[in-house]
Amino acid sequence: MPLEKAKAIINDIKKGNLAPIYFLMGEEAYYIDGISNYIEQTVLSEEEKGFNQMVLYGRDVTIEEVVSNAKRYPMMAERQVVIVKEAQDLSRTIENLVSYAENPQPTTVLVFCYKYKKLDARKKLAKVLKKEKAVVFESKKLYENQVPDWIVRVVSGKGYSITPKAAQMLTEFLGNDLGKVNNELEKLQLIVKPEQQITPEVVEQNIGISKDFNNFELQNAIGAKNVKKAFAIVQYFAQNPKNHPIVMTVALLYSFFSKLLKYHAITNKAEAPKMLGVSPYFIKDYQTAARNYSMKEVSGIIASIREIDMKSKGVGAANMTPADLFKELLTSIFK
Repeated sequence: MPLEKAKAIINDIKKGNLAPIYFLMGEEAYYIDGISNYIEQTVLSEEEKGFNQMVLYGRDVTIEEVVSNAKRYPMMAERQVVIVKEAQDLSRTIENLVSYAENPQPTTVLVFCYKYKKLDARKKLAKVLKKEKAVVFESKKLYENQVPDWIVRVVSGKGYSITPKAAQMLTEFLGNDLGKVNNELEKLQLIVKPEQQITPEVVEQNIGISKDFNNFELQNAIGAKNVKKAFAIVQYFAQNPKNHPIVMTVALLYSFFSKLLKYHAITNKAEAPKMLGVSPYFIKDYQTAARNYSMKEVSGIIASIREIDMKSKGVGAANMTPADLFKELLTSIFK
């Protein structure tokens, strides 16, 4: 997991085990920023930073200029730090770093923040960095179903706790952008004392997410065949279409029923959380839904959801309002 790898890198830095090159790359900016910020803030003392720490930006420099700065000797310090932010802007010429990577300046800590991209493993630079004493870290995006567990681990690591439902609410509202999620968690940590738990009520009061009218509650209402509650939720969604786009609801319900179909096919239900990629805490929702919808019914519902998905994107439903689409969605599920 990226979280564990990032922690290991930071722990090595804390111990004074510094690499000459840190190549931080990948789709998830959160870990790249976290590692580079830690290096920027802690490797040098405040007195040393004035002469020995440099922050460059990929759009403003060439690889040759980066290398020239990296080859400098530190002034009145053991080492210097050179951080290249937005290094992905150097992607066309990044292979020009090979010669420096083969023989890096031992008194320089050179950090590349290569966001939203990764090196071509077939090319020489990736092979050289792997062979040398460089630290290469790929920051992969989490799947959305992995985010609630990530929230629980991050919150726990800071001495707080959060209920699974509160973690699910945050995920539904913020998606898998870990930077956004972490910003909201930091806000909550300013409000909640460590001995208190972050609950759905806390999230509702301080983040503005309704604990009763959200896609997670809609999914549960549908799974439990609570028709009245489900229609009340979609009526709320239809009145607030900007905050509750039907495209998002359709995608989440499609995911839920696709997993429910798999759940029906699992012989050993004890393996269901792992096979579905669902927290054990939420597996009861699939147990309930499986009792209410047969395998054949689930297959039909998935087909209906696909139709609504097309209509929500304007295919064959040019004059349908969000309210019409939500009503048709539930009608097709509960028929």
